[in-house]
Amino acid sequence: MITDTKSIKKTKQQIERANMPDYEKACKNFSWADIEKELASFAHHKLNAAYIAVDVNAQNFRKNKIALYYESEQGIKEQYTFAQLSESSNQFANVLHNHNIKKGERVFIFLPRIPELFIAFLGILKIGAIAGTLFAAFQEQALFDRLQNSEASLLITNAELFKRVEKIWKKLPHLKHIIIVERGAFEFPHHEHLLFFHKELKKADKEFSATPMKKDDPSFMLYTSGTTGKPKGVVHKHEAIIQEYSSAKWVLDLKEDDVYWCTADPGWVTGIAYEILGTWANGASCIIFDGRFNADRWYAILQDYKVTVWYTAPTAIRMLMSEGTDKVKKYHLSALRHMASVGEPLNPEALLWGIKAFGLPFHDNWWQTELGAICIANYPAMDIKVGSMGKPIPGVIAAIVDDQGKVIPNKQEGNLALKPNFPSLMKEIWKNKKKYSSYFVNGWYISGDRAWKDDDNYFWFIGRADDVIKTSGERVGPFEVESALIEHLSVAEAGVIGKPDKLRGEIIKAFVVLKKGITPSDELKEVLQEHVKRHLAGHAYPREIEFVNKLPKTRSGKIMRRILKAKELGLPIGDTSTLEEY
Repeated sequence: MITDTKSIKKTKQQIERANMPDYEKACKNFSWADIEKELASFAHHKLNAAYIAVDVNAQNFRKNKIALYYESEQGIKEQYTFAQLSESSNQFANVLHNHNIKKGERVFIFLPRIPELFIAFLGILKIGAIAGTLFAAFQEQALFDRLQNSEASLLITNAELFKRVEKIWKKLPHLKHIIIVERGAFEFPHHEHLLFFHKELKKADKEFSATPMKKDDPSFMLYTSGTTGKPKGVVHKHEAIIQEYSSAKWVLDLKEDDVYWCTADPGWVTGIAYEILGTWANGASCIIFDGRFNADRWYAILQDYKVTVWYTAPTAIRMLMSEGTDKVKKYHLSALRHMASVGEPLNPEALLWGIKAFGLPFHDNWWQTELGAICIANYPAMDIKVGSMGKPIPGVIAAIVDDQGKVIPNKQEGNLALKPNFPSLMKEIWKNKKKYSSYFVNGWYISGDRAWKDDDNYFWFIGRADDVIKTSGERVGPFEVESALIEHLSVAEAGVIGKPDKLRGEIIKAFVVLKKGITPSDELKEVLQEHVKRHLAGHAYPREIEFVNKLPKTRSGKIMRRILKAKELGLPIGDTSTLEEY
């Protein structure tokens, strides 16, 4: 029920059926140890994230429950029970053991979203090695940077992607073996030390006891890109599953009978935390779609699998918005009960469109690759302040601090910071202690995001610290300008930057993607400028507007403003390996 455009009130029924009906009560006397007790562990407080995610389910009443529904671009459909996933990942753990992969070695996966990716990931964790995931779109340089820095011992890929790996293999002395997945159109490459996934699986024992790991033992790693330098390896611990489990339970509201679809790629942390570990720790059935975005195809998946919980990106929501609500009405989506978004802040217009299209709001939440799990969120049983990130999950302490790490009063802009005492926080930056230390100031993890907190303890995103625009003495967050632009009926997407100006310090420039059928013109630029003035403030409108066909985005859908700014100012673009397009 919407009382106004700024607040969405939750009904009594919504509150009562939520996994966390009372936020304040959940936060009071909270203990991570209590959450850990809900999960299976070994003696002496040891655990294994893969064991918790699938083996426990395979040993109880969920063993014959579908854990993974797979659908390919071509319409191939497969399904795997928890028992099948447990057995197959046991076999793969034995494959690794048979080829002398030891605890702590890095094993990387370079595959599209196919079941073998998930089987391999689980098997790697079971043996105690560190799993690395790589986007299938990576080219030779991006692959080389990551495989060289991690000193990966083994790589799992397919015949098509192997063509890229083959060009760099000789420069990777640590890479002992490559395993090829035999799926789809397949030509057998011939190469020394080349192995084949299903051939190896058939030879491997189906029994394997997952290795008991210390809570802070590393489990998986991901590489993040920045403006300068090589990608940095963010390493996460086995105990991250404790927070991935609890946040999936509270924020995504996963229940025993849910069919859940997360549209993220496992090359991104969301695909690991909320397609594999946290999801299956809650016993939910998960859908994996290996295909490109298409509105009709997505709606068909929601309909045909009777999806109940959907977790997607704001960019995808805006792409659906651009095709209107009439298309949604062609599909039967009555099973859908909860929706959330991730990857970048959720524009208010996109949140409210969810109600028009599906009768449900999208629930925004905030976290980062380095954080490993959702840290601030809007919850199924909590009123939504439209545009807000929500409140910290129980067990996470968040604040707004100044550059010296001192907490500042409510309603003042500052650095969004967290107390580094939660299970999913990264263990290290691989081989880079200096970079890891730079995240922490005065006992706080400094996120690099600018935000503010209101008197009700809701947090509000402003922008990345290096994205905030200072114009005529005023500070303007690019996100609020982008949101205002997207509210106009002509605009599909917008990216906003600050551009140096002798008079004002900086001016606001907007790069705008128009909806289909809208013709760009100088008159439309003026209309959009006036629109932003009315919605924000006289100083916060874009003095320059450039119409573009697309915006540079990561594969998670995050608009990369630094790329826009670098191109505009003729500066080095930096690493682009995690971008979908630029």
